[in-house]
Amino acid sequence: MDKTQNNKAWFLVLPVLVVVAFSAILPLMTVVNYSLSDTFGNNEFFWVGLEWFEDMITSSRLHEALGRQILFSAIILAIEVPLGIYIALNMPKKGFWASVCLVLMALPLLIPFNVVGTIWQIFGRVDIGLLGHYLAELGIDYNYTNDPVDAWITVIIMDVWHWTSLVALLCYAGLQSIPQAYYQAARVDQASRWAVFRYIELPKMAGVLLIAVLLRFMDSFMIYTEPFVVTGGGPGNSTTFLSIDLVKMAIGQFDLGPAAAFSIMYFLVILLVSWVFYTVMTNLDKEEGK
Repeated sequence: MDKTQNNKAWFLVLPVLVVVAFSAILPLMTVVNYSLSDTFGNNEFFWVGLEWFEDMITSSRLHEALGRQILFSAIILAIEVPLGIYIALNMPKKGFWASVCLVLMALPLLIPFNVVGTIWQIFGRVDIGLLGHYLAELGIDYNYTNDPVDAWITVIIMDVWHWTSLVALLCYAGLQSIPQAYYQAARVDQASRWAVFRYIELPKMAGVLLIAVLLRFMDSFMIYTEPFVVTGGGPGNSTTFLSIDLVKMAIGQFDLGPAAAFSIMYFLVILLVSWVFYTVMTNLDKEEGK
């Protein structure tokens, strides 16, 4: 029998399409227009083609910011993913203390980004901050406003404190889905703790770990508010990541054409690396399942 199609259902998604058009597509088209043209004011534009993209590709400023961004994201993933797995493995599985741990782990995720930056900006100050004061009492020369290494350490610790909970909660959810029969069989076989983790827990966490890695990569690669509030991109340009450099270019210098080209390249880099992460990890998951 021929099936009849009712296209009236498309009217149900029409409001969503309108919202997406105004919130995403139209702004994106505006950015593309700026990236391919130049203006001297009065809302008059003239075509420059790929000139801004060529300038950004050869810009040492962009290369330096990209290097700092890649290093930051690599450090964040190398710390937060193993630490989140470790915390999830050691959290109580049921009972009162499991609820307490879940609430405590969720608290950092509820704090707005600018508030996190303000907390650590005050916390690390040598004159009024607890961290800066006690490090000075211990004889440690710490000042994130003058020393690039101290600034990097502060920003990294701040991000680890803020976002490790996300990885831990995702891994904890994956662990909760493991049937107890698996652990009972492992005890019967006298499997070691490493064997239980390697062959039971890690495969069950593979899916949520993929989500955690993708989320943490995208968030760390787009980070702006927290380091900007704490260091303002300094000292010098030591913590000027891609997003901070982009805002300085667009708003501080009002170079709309280069900033638009910069933002499109920024988006494409995030999209490409996220696709690579997803492809590699899903392929590894398939190989493990064979």
